[in-house]
Amino acid sequence: MPQDKTIKQLCFLTGSVSWVLLLGNVLFLAHQGHTGQANAAVPYLNNLLSVVFILSVFLHQRYNVPIQRSEEFTSPLWGLFVKGGLGAYLCLLLHLFYPSLNQRWVNSPYLLDIFYQIFFGLLVYFLAKAFYTWRQLILYHRTKDVQSQWKWFEILVYLSLLVPLLNVEYMQQVFLLLDLALLLGYSLYMSVHQRWVAFLTLDKKWACIFLLTAILASGVLFANFLFLYTDSPELEVDYTDNPFILLTLAFVFLYALVSLLVSLFSLPTSRVFEQRNADLLSFQRLSHTIQQGQNEEEVYKMLFESAIKATGADAGWLEIGDTPHLDTSHVGGTKVDIEVQTWVKALVKKVQEQDKTIQDRVYVNGDLGLTPEFRPLDSPYNSLLLVPLASSKRRYGHLYLLLELEQGFDPDTISVVQSFANQTVLTIENLRLVQESLQNERYKEELKIASLVQDRLNPKTFPTDTWFDISTYSQAAKEVGGDFYDYLQLSKSRIAIIIGDVSGKGISAAFHMAQMKGIFHGLMQQDLLPDEFMIQANSALSRCLERTSFITSSLYIIDYEMQGVSFARAGHCHTLYYNSMIEDTFYFQTEGLGLGIVRDPSYAKRIHRLHYDYNPNDVMVIYTDGIVEARNARQDEYGEERLKYMLSQTYHLEAEDIKSAIINDVSDFSNDTLHDDQTLLVIKFKQRQPII
Repeated sequence: MPQDKTIKQLCFLTGSVSWVLLLGNVLFLAHQGHTGQANAAVPYLNNLLSVVFILSVFLHQRYNVPIQRSEEFTSPLWGLFVKGGLGAYLCLLLHLFYPSLNQRWVNSPYLLDIFYQIFFGLLVYFLAKAFYTWRQLILYHRTKDVQSQWKWFEILVYLSLLVPLLNVEYMQQVFLLLDLALLLGYSLYMSVHQRWVAFLTLDKKWACIFLLTAILASGVLFANFLFLYTDSPELEVDYTDNPFILLTLAFVFLYALVSLLVSLFSLPTSRVFEQRNADLLSFQRLSHTIQQGQNEEEVYKMLFESAIKATGADAGWLEIGDTPHLDTSHVGGTKVDIEVQTWVKALVKKVQEQDKTIQDRVYVNGDLGLTPEFRPLDSPYNSLLLVPLASSKRRYGHLYLLLELEQGFDPDTISVVQSFANQTVLTIENLRLVQESLQNERYKEELKIASLVQDRLNPKTFPTDTWFDISTYSQAAKEVGGDFYDYLQLSKSRIAIIIGDVSGKGISAAFHMAQMKGIFHGLMQQDLLPDEFMIQANSALSRCLERTSFITSSLYIIDYEMQGVSFARAGHCHTLYYNSMIEDTFYFQTEGLGLGIVRDPSYAKRIHRLHYDYNPNDVMVIYTDGIVEARNARQDEYGEERLKYMLSQTYHLEAEDIKSAIINDVSDFSNDTLHDDQTLLVIKFKQRQPII
């Protein structure tokens, strides 16, 4: 914001001037000490100038360090080390060369004071940079309580500047010492807010550990130099009696140390969490296959690649019927020898003849190397996992995975692969059902009727008002889509807007869309909050949705009297927003699970509400995944970043023009090919208007 820029410039100016005056005052004090003159006002002036300098540097960093929105945490740590931490190593060099410089070249009684003031300036800059870098990390994915705790912590730390300003000997005041001890305890409490560490991958954890170690070393060097010259008769002024410096130094050191320890202790589990996240993403990809319009070949390939990644298998192949369909040569591995394949299938057949029930069950053998018939093959594999692809009516094939390790497949991994296989079978059957249905002329006629009904369900116009503009676009990829949006005027100053995407397509999706719109109009008559609506909608849909269906949705309640937006996201696309005050375009990273996925009371824990105060000329873009997942001829996705860039280039236009620019860009990117339903709502807020 322009106001923030002005404050930063003012702080930089006052900080620079106050440091120069502070240096001059210290040299004047030193001169008085050498000449035997004394002036009682000069020491107090030094306290005043030091407080002005500290405030200027800290306020400059407060407005200079941005809010952390991404999961890239190495950048702020690197910035802290380079811009602030290297000052400690510069002081180390000055300290090493100080004796020879003073004896051989300068021989001045003022040299130590000059060096100490340079050190003080670098120390304050380091503390300010670190203090607000830690604020970035503490407030990442913040809650209201954490934000309030930080606010009070910051106020109390700044209040400690009154001690040198009032020239109080706090070491002689018991209550001041007790207050400082409590503040140190508060610093330790704030240091346990380490949620950001959970978002680090293993590689980024190592980078953060290295940077935190370097920052800790910088803090130790600064602390050492702060007390090193305290008893020197040549030093006129030292800052070891400044409680603000001591408190911030302690907090910076404590938070860096706790972060380092948390990162180190969480290293052994990093790969486990990364693998679990990869498994979850693979499962979600399989779950959304029908919506993305993929065919059976792509589904089988996705299953095979996901299973190889989840198990870390050294080799494997997928059979559809009795024909090898895919092997590890497709994913960068070594193709399994035909002789090994033949022997493995013979072993499985022998086991199945002994136990007929194993044909539809997972088969695991962790001791292939102990089998006498297997040894002559000179194969490196010792573990086998066989997962059948079968439904209650049909067997599709088998997935074979091999590992060189003995007993290499643990129960959790086997369960994950079996879930992949079950989801694949379900997806294949649904794909075939859709294909068969589309071939039926009667179904095509029904699709036309459903398309007409669906088109009428989506509102053609929104209420015209002077407080916001809204422009909408919706296009189904097939005759009937699963996208929907609607609104409900709750009061003169409040309107509810909903957008959603039903899994699947066709009449079933249209039917569930109509159900969702009915639930929306029914529940919102109770004037519910967005998260309360999602919880009750999930409960209602759990009674009528098929087990394989779910709905993603976002609900927004705009209050233009209070100039705020409250919303909750149930697994839907992230909301894109342009803030005209800070001139920034970003996504709201809110949490929430799709409706109908979890069908018990625990769903309430998986939905969260966010409130945001809007400004005039702010722009909110709401959309379905058909926009960001639009693909070009090379199968590249349009993506969130390109959508964000488009808004950053068009935010100054009217809502209708912003929408048109985005839709035209998506169409150009995908060459007018529609792979999925596309829905887009652009809302642009205006100046606050009186409510009549």
